Amino acid sequence: MNAASSSAASPQHGLTDRLTRWARGLSGKSEIQSDVEDSDPHRSRLGSIAHREITRRRKLYEDIGDFLFAHDLDLTPLNFGVAHDYITGSHIGVEKAVKAVLTERGRITNGWVETVVAEQRTDEVTPEALATMLSKVEENLTEFTGLMVESRNSAKDYGTALQEEVKGLASGGNNEPVLSRLVALTRSMVEKTRQVENQLRQNQKQNLALKSSLESARRAAEHDHLTGLPNRRAFEAALQQEVTLAKEQNEQLSVAFCDIDHFKQINDIHGHDTGDRVLKFVAGLLAKISNDRCHVARHGGEEFVMLFRGKTAAEACEAVDGVREDLATRSLVNRSNGERMERVSFSAGVANVFFYEDPRSALKAADRALYLAKEHGRNRVYLALEAE
Repeated sequence: MNAASSSAASPQHGLTDRLTRWARGLSGKSEIQSDVEDSDPHRSRLGSIAHREITRRRKLYEDIGDFLFAHDLDLTPLNFGVAHDYITGSHIGVEKAVKAVLTERGRITNGWVETVVAEQRTDEVTPEALATMLSKVEENLTEFTGLMVESRNSAKDYGTALQEEVKGLASGGNNEPVLSRLVALTRSMVEKTRQVENQLRQNQKQNLALKSSLESARRAAEHDHLTGLPNRRAFEAALQQEVTLAKEQNEQLSVAFCDIDHFKQINDIHGHDTGDRVLKFVAGLLAKISNDRCHVARHGGEEFVMLFRGKTAAEACEAVDGVREDLATRSLVNRSNGERMERVSFSAGVANVFFYEDPRSALKAADRALYLAKEHGRNRVYLALEAE
């Protein structure tokens, strides 16, 4: 820990202390559990909803503690948050990053956690921040143009002055005053050049920083904040690229639309927070089959879209149906009250992109197949007909 994090007046220190007290109490009753039992012993009786929620929380705390201790991570809010996101799967980006580094190195470090959190936060670019960045780009371009004009004018003035001084050189005469002026003139030009070079270096540093920020803004603009998946805008770009690649390599290309069944009822009965968790859970299942030849994106609301290069529509249908079957067998629990939810499922429609005049028509065909699946009972995957 550094001095800042161990200072008694620091808010970070207070939160770290609470995390430390929590860790020490893992083997005994948690403070949350004790408070509930002291205030009303009947609320935590075996089999009650409150008791199940306490048990779930305690297990989560233990899992997070085991994760932190296994990797010798400090008890800081950053480490706690990353451990929570990884164990619960609440943030797909963090979960993937942790899995990747564990596969490569076998463990994670405090510094790595800080890097991952910083990367995740750079994606959170607001319109105001983007406007500021664009203004800074314009300012830097204006400054750069001014430096170029100044440098060009200085060189021109130096050349003119040099020519005038050279005219004053007399053959065989006393040229010392002229030479002194030439030396002073040259020194002045060298100093101006150095100043311009320094300004250009500073300008270059700022441009590199802005380039990184704009890349983060671009990533943020192309990803869904809730699920971590690419959004509709990113999918449209991927579709154009994949169509080109599939044609060049003479490959199949299929598209699928997936829509969570009765999602409005989930929100109405269990609340929007639970609905958001269901969206993230389904997104995680779909993301597991994604790779450089399978793109998954959140198309909007409770609808997801998938693109399969190298798969026929029937093969894509089989892949999507595998995810559907996996989801349909899951028994999800409402975290807010510990109650089991009704079975969550999705319906889907699949189409071969090249069976239609253009990609847009294929998307419409997959969408029609999706709604036929809805009309015929939901929790199923339908294949669009070539004749449509």
